[in-house]
Amino acid sequence: MKNEELKYKAKRKRAICGNVCRVMWLLTFFILYSSFFISANAQCEYKITSFSDTEKINYNLYFNWKFIWIKAGTASLSTIPTEYREKKAYKTSLVTSTSKRVDRYFMMRDTIMSIFSDRLVPFYYRKGAREGKRYYVDEMWYNYPDANTCQTTTRHIHDDGRKTVEKHTYRQCMTDMLHAFQQFRNIDTSGWRIGQSRSLSIAGGSEIIKARLLYREDKTVKGDDGKKYPCYVISYIEKDGKKEKEVVRFFVTKDSRHIPIRLDLFLKFGSAKAFFSGMK
Repeated sequence: MKNEELKYKAKRKRAICGNVCRVMWLLTFFILYSSFFISANAQCEYKITSFSDTEKINYNLYFNWKFIWIKAGTASLSTIPTEYREKKAYKTSLVTSTSKRVDRYFMMRDTIMSIFSDRLVPFYYRKGAREGKRYYVDEMWYNYPDANTCQTTTRHIHDDGRKTVEKHTYRQCMTDMLHAFQQFRNIDTSGWRIGQSRSLSIAGGSEIIKARLLYREDKTVKGDDGKKYPCYVISYIEKDGKKEKEVVRFFVTKDSRHIPIRLDLFLKFGSAKAFFSGMK
C-alpha cells in the first residue's frame, strides 16, 4: 500500500512539473505570439497605437490537477522608451516566475527582452531562462541592408557554456516573441468578422509551426483585478498531422490596446488559466 502511495505521489509530481512547465511556456507563447504576420517589407513597420509611453501588465497563472486549483506563477510585461544605436526605440520585457509552491517541483525564472523602433521595426532580442537546473541565453540582432532585406545574427549560450552562432538573410518581415506580440496589439481589427481565421507560419528553431487564429465570438470576461472587459475570443489552432487541435483560447480587449485578459490552456493532463491582474 505504501509503495502504491509513493508511486502515486511521484506520478503527481511529474505531472505537475511537466504541465506547469508547459503552462508557463504557453503563457509566454500566447502573450507574445498572439499573431505572426509576414509582409512584403522586411522591416515590418507598424504605427504604434496601443501605448505611447511606459506600461506594465501583470498576470496570475492557475493550474488545475485532480479538481484542485493551485497558483502556478506570475508574469509581468513592461514597456519603456529607450535608445538603440542613437535611435529612438522601445524596450519590452517579459518576466515569468513559478510560485514558491510550484518551485518545490520545478523552478522557472525567465526574462525575455525585445528592443524595437518607434515604427515597430525589431532591433534586438534576448531570452535568459532558468528552468529547473538548466540555464541558457538566446540573443538575436537584426540588420537591414535595404527595405526588403532582413539579416539576423543569433547566438545561443548553452547550459554548459558552449556558444553557437547562426546568420540568416530573409526577403520578408521577421519577428521575435515580444515584437510579434506588439505587432498584434497594433493591428487594425475593425474589419474582423466572427468565424474569420488567419493562417500563421511561426519560426520555432529548425521547424516551422503551421497554425491559425480563429475569431470565435465576443464575450465580456472578468480579470483578477475584479473588473469586466469586452473581449474578442480567439482560438489558437495548430496542425496535428492531418487534424487540427485547439491549444489555447484567449480573450483580448476590443479597444485599441488589445490586452489579453484571460487565457484558457488545454493540456494533456489537467487544465490551466491565466488572468490579467492589473497594469500601470
